[in-house]
Amino acid sequence: MPTAGQSGQAPARSKRADAVRNQQTLLAAAAEVFVTSGVDAPIREIAAKAGVGLGTIYRHFPTRADLVVAVYRHQVEACAEAGPCLLARAGSPLAALRQWIDLFVDFLVTKHGLANTLQADSSGFTALHTYFVDRLEPVCAQLLDAAVDAGEIRPGTQPYELMRGIGNLCIGHDGDPRYDPRRLIDLLLQGLQRPQSSPS
Repeated sequence: MPTAGQSGQAPARSKRADAVRNQQTLLAAAAEVFVTSGVDAPIREIAAKAGVGLGTIYRHFPTRADLVVAVYRHQVEACAEAGPCLLARAGSPLAALRQWIDLFVDFLVTKHGLANTLQADSSGFTALHTYFVDRLEPVCAQLLDAAVDAGEIRPGTQPYELMRGIGNLCIGHDGDPRYDPRRLIDLLLQGLQRPQSSPS
C-alpha cells in the first residue's frame, strides 16, 4: 500500500513542471518586450504579454534586476540550444549561422541593458558575462566549423572574435534610427563567405 508521500509524488512533480513551464513562458514574454521596448519597459507590459498578473511577476522576481538577470540566462540557454537545432534543419550551415546570429543580436539588446541595471553589482555582471561566453562560444564554433567544412566561408575566423565584433556593431543602436546594426552584420557575414566560382 503506497504511503502518503509516495501517492503525492506524481502530482507534486506535475505541479513543479507546470511552474517551470509558466516561468519559461513569462521569461520568453519579458525577453520579447525587452527587445522591442528595452529593459526599462513597464512591468505591466510584460505581464500583459505573458498573460499573467503583476503579482505573479513580482512573486517570482521581486526586483527588476532579478527579472533582467533571469531573462538574460533564459536567452543564453535558448541561444545555446538553438545552434544544433538550426544546423540540423537549416538548408545549409551558412543559413544556420545567419539564423543563429539573428537570435544572438536579439539577445545582445538585453545584454547591453543589463549592464545599466546591474551597475551597482559589477561582480555579478562579470560572472554573467563569463557564463555567456563559456556557453555560447562553443556553439558559435560549431556553426563556423560546419560552414567552413561545407566550403561556404573562409577558415580562420575565431568564434569569440565574431561574437565580440557583432556585439560592438550592436552598441549605439539605441535611439538612433539612422543606424541599423543588422545591415552591417550582414556585410560582415558576406565578407566571411568564399567567393562563388563563376561559371565557365
